[in-house]
Amino acid sequence: MIQVRPARPEEYEEAGSVTALAYREFARPGDPDWEGYLARIADVRGRAERTTVLIAVRDGRIVGSATLELEARVGDEGDPLAPDEAHVRMLGVHPEARRSGVATRLIEACIERARVAGKTRLTLHTTPRMRAAQAMYERLGFRRLPDRVFPDGFVLLTYERAIG
Repeated sequence: MIQVRPARPEEYEEAGSVTALAYREFARPGDPDWEGYLARIADVRGRAERTTVLIAVRDGRIVGSATLELEARVGDEGDPLAPDEAHVRMLGVHPEARRSGVATRLIEACIERARVAGKTRLTLHTTPRMRAAQAMYERLGFRRLPDRVFPDGFVLLTYERAIG
């Protein structure tokens, strides 16, 4: 059984480690930008005051996490949230727990929390390499929006789902 709930302060380090481990396979070896990003996503404590960090727990172990922006962004980068928008960031599942429903449960919990907060849509980004994530988002009713392309050519795929 998978329980999804907000992370407690004493769980921040473990939740961050799991999230960084989930993303490590996508990192380009020796790329300082990726190494910096892995450190950033491991820093749950640094974003927990501004956002909701949900964890998935199975058999007493944290097997996944997701950060939900309801009122504020993780940092000051990017456009502010629209009044009707919630945004999912840093969804990660421990490699040993993949394909067992953990990510789906985390997304479902994000949808429910966003609904309770009065939001009418949930947005998120993923990368072209994260094909399993794309399939899950599409299965859960997300639709593609225009990509976000950075000056260095890095592409984030944008997804949105109406909630109500």
